[in-house]
Amino acid sequence: MASRSVLPFDETQWIIRIRRILDEEIELCDDQPISIFDVPKALLSTKPEAYIPQLVSFGPYHHCREELCDMERYKLSAAKRAQIHLPGMDLQQLVFNFTKLEHRIRAHYHRHLNLSKETLGWMMAIDVSFLLEFLQTLNKNNNERALQMIPSRMSHLVPLFLLHKAIELRSSSAQPAQSVLSSMLIGFFQEVSTFRGLGCPCTDINQHVHLLDFLYSNMVPRCTDKEESSGTTEEAQEESHCKHNHRKRATLNSIMGFLVKRGSKLISVLIDFMAGILLKFVASLPCLSVLSQPIEQLAQATEPSRAPDVQNKNLSPLLEEIAVPSVTELAYAGVKFCPTVGDLSMIDFSSESVTLHLPVIGVDVNSEVVLRNLVAYEASVGTGALKLARYVELMNGIIDTQEDAQLLRECGIILNHLKSDQEVAELWNGMTRSVRLTRVPALDKVIDDLNKHYNSCWKVKIRTFVKVHVLGSKELLGSIVVLLLLLFMGLQVFCVARGCVPAPYRMASRKVGA
Repeated sequence: MASRSVLPFDETQWIIRIRRILDEEIELCDDQPISIFDVPKALLSTKPEAYIPQLVSFGPYHHCREELCDMERYKLSAAKRAQIHLPGMDLQQLVFNFTKLEHRIRAHYHRHLNLSKETLGWMMAIDVSFLLEFLQTLNKNNNERALQMIPSRMSHLVPLFLLHKAIELRSSSAQPAQSVLSSMLIGFFQEVSTFRGLGCPCTDINQHVHLLDFLYSNMVPRCTDKEESSGTTEEAQEESHCKHNHRKRATLNSIMGFLVKRGSKLISVLIDFMAGILLKFVASLPCLSVLSQPIEQLAQATEPSRAPDVQNKNLSPLLEEIAVPSVTELAYAGVKFCPTVGDLSMIDFSSESVTLHLPVIGVDVNSEVVLRNLVAYEASVGTGALKLARYVELMNGIIDTQEDAQLLRECGIILNHLKSDQEVAELWNGMTRSVRLTRVPALDKVIDDLNKHYNSCWKVKIRTFVKVHVLGSKELLGSIVVLLLLLFMGLQVFCVARGCVPAPYRMASRKVGA
């Protein structure tokens, strides 16, 4: 066994650190939940640049990275400009106010902050000053580089109450700090939110701990236990009410499905049996003995073709769980796509009108970063069903190619601000590695209804039957080729016997006779 490298251990520093942690934990409020987490390694390994800040850092987690030190002078400049808005105060006094909130600040972070009280106060004062200035000028400087600095990454956050405290110290009594911060948050939400038509967001800082939580709460409203139980009761009542009406239809569909399945299997067996007999008969003819070896190879090739079916059974169950037809396949089955204004609760599939309702989503250069971090935050908080993660899985399932993205764009569901529809398809296809398998009853019902409608469509059944049992049967294709060959040979013999020889053949005969 390989020997492990022993790191130097400073007992004195370890004891000091443990005592500091214990002192902090005693003074922390028990009702203050942790809200700023490290990105899970399973997600971080897929695309690190989507979770790690690339231009500027906010908060203590990425403060000491060398590649982000170039932006420190901009943050210091913003802190100097902030002193102009502090009547009778300087930056040192802002730091002093933040140091008094040390334990409340530390309570938001999942990882222990190995920083002194003064260092943490200075760090937060500089970051908050820069962030406030950035939010104020966000609407004026609406360009790609500015939007890339938006602190929407999960480990790249500062608590909202610090922004409120700084505004409270800056502003006079004429305009409350809550009103100023609300206007900033509304502008931030309008620029960053991927869903369109959500209306005015809730900007109460008592309900949101940081900017990412503010985004998530307004894009994916959290349902209370009472709402979930009432929704379950209503669904149960509706199901019991419709159960009697659809019982006969379900019975008829099951009988028809059983007959079609058994009938197609019987026809396939008969076709393979007749084709095998025909191929053996043709191969036994003396005049066609040359074709015996290719025919035997063709007959033997049918058995290895079943090997992929066995291998498919060993695939990851994740691929089976999120299996859903693509947009082009659904359109072939007669499904229409309708954009809706609202959040994820508006996703629905109407079997009567055969229409899939999806919320309008804008896709730009920042959409993937925002969605990935929202999904990671949703999984880390773990307060309920992972609705956004399941929505991402649904979009990944129905968007496979450029044509799928184009159809959704033409329907008005996707507002594409990228260069092409191919980039939209690649964005959603890459998101499948950043989510884990989840269960959301409302979205799972939509996926099940889509699969049921697609599998029950007669056009799909006929195409599947032809593809599997006709085009997939090499014996049948070989027998068709042999029959066509025999037909042409018989036609040629008939023409020669009847004297109806083609004109070019007659001219060639005359030249030889001359």
